[in-house]
Amino acid sequence: MKHEIETQWMGKMQFNALVNGHTIVMDAPERAGGEDAGPIPKPFVLSALSGCTGMDVVTLLRKQGRQLQDLSLKVSGEISKQPPIEYVAAHVVYEMRGSEADETAALDAVMQSQERICGISHMLKKIIPVTWQVVYNGREIFNNMPLRQPQSVEG
Repeated sequence: MKHEIETQWMGKMQFNALVNGHTIVMDAPERAGGEDAGPIPKPFVLSALSGCTGMDVVTLLRKQGRQLQDLSLKVSGEISKQPPIEYVAAHVVYEMRGSEADETAALDAVMQSQERICGISHMLKKIIPVTWQVVYNGREIFNNMPLRQPQSVEG
């Protein structure tokens, strides 16, 4: 089995991708010769990561008869300073709201997704570090992002 998409150049910098019957518009900002009719392509990698792991978490909890009141994911991709401009790290923040009784199950679902199930995360981890943190009912309950070392100042 394989996935296939078709992408058509629409003029200037716009490309429309047909994905499972859905049109995804990609474009560049005006300063880069586009008309800003859609996002630039690179962040779709981050979108794929958020959708993949988000769907995992919801599915895993549903199988246990548990349900979140709210789940939002924020994914940041750290970009290289030199061409080719690429992501050098990604970090996912899971903001969840739900019953206090479901907190452990919610964290477990995130860990299963990140460590065993999410194909996008698994693929990205082969080339860049992917870290994550979980905020449940406003309280951080997990964060594996390494602390940045302070820059030494020579005097």
